[in-house]
Amino acid sequence: MSRTDTTPERPQGILSGLRAHFGRLGRDRKGVAAIEFAFIAPLLLVTYFMTMEVSQGLEVSKKTGRIAIIVGDLVTQQQSLNKADLDSIMRIGEAVIQPYSRSAPSVYVTAIEISDEEKPKATVAWSRKLVGGATSSYLPAGSIVTTVPQKLMIRNTFLIRAESKLEYTPVVVWSAGDSASFGMKSAFDKLDMSDRYFLRPRMSQKVGCNDC
Repeated sequence: MSRTDTTPERPQGILSGLRAHFGRLGRDRKGVAAIEFAFIAPLLLVTYFMTMEVSQGLEVSKKTGRIAIIVGDLVTQQQSLNKADLDSIMRIGEAVIQPYSRSAPSVYVTAIEISDEEKPKATVAWSRKLVGGATSSYLPAGSIVTTVPQKLMIRNTFLIRAESKLEYTPVVVWSAGDSASFGMKSAFDKLDMSDRYFLRPRMSQKVGCNDC
C-alpha cells in the first residue's frame, strides 16, 4: 500500500506575487512630481515671504533714516520758526515713509545750545514732536541733553537734533484693521527702527522758534 505525502507546500506562489507587486511599485513613477512638489512648496513659500520681508524691511529702515535727515535739513535752512512751521516740516518727513502705511513714524526735533564754558553743557533751547499723527511739545527748555557726541560739544555753538522712530510690522503678521491677516504670528511681529542726526544751522548761528 502506497503512502500519500500530506505535508502542505510552502506558499512560494504568494511570495512570488508579493515580490512582483513591490517590484512594479518600485518602478512606478506616476505622481512623483506631485509628491515632490508637496515637499518643496512649503519651503518655496517660506523662502518667498522671507525674501520679501527682508527687502521691504531694509527699504523701510532706509526711509526711516531719510525722515530724520530731511526734517533736520529743512529746519537748519531756517533762521526762525514757529510751531506751525515745525509741524508742517515734520509732516513732510512723515510722508516719506509712503507707500508703507502699516504704522506711522514718530518725528522729534530738538534745538540744542552748547554753553560757552570751559566744560560746555548741552541744553534744550526748544523741542517739538510728531507722534501718532499729533504734534506737541517734547523736551522742556533748559533740560540737559546727554546724547550729543563729544566731538560736537564745541563751546558757544548750536545744533539741531532730528530723530525718527518706527515700529515696523511685517506683512506676514499684519492685520488690516484687525479684521484680516495671514494667520501667522512671529517673535518679530514688531521691529523698532530709529535714526538720529545732529546738524548745524546753515543760514544763521541759531534757529529760533518764536512760540515753542
